[in-house]
Amino acid sequence: MKTVYDVMQLLKTYGIFVYIGDRKLDLTMMLEELRELYDNNLLSLEEYGQANLILRKEISALSDSREGAGNNE
Repeated sequence: MKTVYDVMQLLKTYGIFVYIGDRKLDLTMMLEELRELYDNNLLSLEEYGQANLILRKEISALSDSREGAGNNE
């Protein structure tokens, strides 16, 4: 698992489709869904850790790009 798309495919295997319309909210909801799967022993620690890291990096990248865009005024 290397990309957000891979995480989406993992969630899809459990019948979970996330689309809110805001990328950051989508990623945050995916984190919540992953936590639920892990808490219910449906994901291994390795799967959970990899997916969690991928989503957190993407959220961080989005936050950084939005902050940078706001400073160009």
